Amino acid sequence: MNVLVRDIPDEVHAALQRRAERRGQSLQQYLAGELRRLAERPSVEDILDELDRHRGGRVGFAQAVEDLAAERRR
Repeated sequence: MNVLVRDIPDEVHAALQRRAERRGQSLQQYLAGELRRLAERPSVEDILDELDRHRGGRVGFAQAVEDLAAERRR
């Protein structure tokens, strides 16, 4: 599978290139590893959904967090 990312600022490209070089990798190898790690890490939404399934209750955890945030904005 190939992914093409355009319009990366020069300073971002340079920083990623330096990180790859410090690991003794090509930029492609470095980015493939970083993308793999990112994909394997659960998102906040995934974690909240999992908590909802395990904790249950009258109001799910995600809804409770959303309600609390709304209350704090008042």
